[in-house]
Amino acid sequence: MGTLCSQSAPVVAIIGGTGLSTFEGVECVVEEHPATPFGPASASIQRVLNPAGDIYFLPRHGGDHTIAPHLINYRANIALLQYLNVSHVLAVNAVGGLGATMGPGALVVPDQIIDYTVGRDSSFFDGVVGPLDHIDFTEPYGPEGRRSLFHAAQQHGIACHDGAVYGCTQGPRLETAAEIRRCQRDGCDLVGMTGMPEAALAREAGMDYASLCLVVNWGAGLSAEPITLEDIRKVVSAGMVDIKQLLLTAAVDILQASR
Repeated sequence: MGTLCSQSAPVVAIIGGTGLSTFEGVECVVEEHPATPFGPASASIQRVLNPAGDIYFLPRHGGDHTIAPHLINYRANIALLQYLNVSHVLAVNAVGGLGATMGPGALVVPDQIIDYTVGRDSSFFDGVVGPLDHIDFTEPYGPEGRRSLFHAAQQHGIACHDGAVYGCTQGPRLETAAEIRRCQRDGCDLVGMTGMPEAALAREAGMDYASLCLVVNWGAGLSAEPITLEDIRKVVSAGMVDIKQLLLTAAVDILQASR
């Protein structure tokens, strides 16, 4: 049965999403690693040089952002982090907003998830690549990562929503208005394409996994204006400075908490 990692010295990995394919502004070293048993990860991993301890950065869409959400090798990415003894994952996800207070530009740390994806390799414990097992996924996001993200937001004076339901759709297309209405009826506050199976695989690997979501557009049908990639890029660009600050502060907080 998968359990949250309890190793004495934490190791933190940041998984970058749309708009965060490189980690400029901090000193990094690119580290090459062999392919995992599940094939190659999305990109070579970067080690962020920080006196607090080991922080790794992995862009889930690849270094040049060319891997579509449904084609990401999630198992390989998490297997690589497990090889590096990662104990905590801070993931960045670009999402659509469904709740009235979660419009473009909002930062949200979700606490629940609904999986609408199909056909993705979603487990290490499927009885084929590994032994059949069943993890407890009642609370899909780890407490330490979520706590550190909120603590970082308070330190920097950045508004951040505490708790939301993330609905993960297949992509790469955006949703229809009817699909968004279904998500709302199901209780979703956010909609994205990369939250699963990443969160579940991290739990199977014993990692404390938390997500920092940037709302980049309203869900389909919730705004009179059409959804355009140009508008999404503007929101992503504007939000990345705050996101990088939060991620690094949260990562250092996790590393120092064990001292």
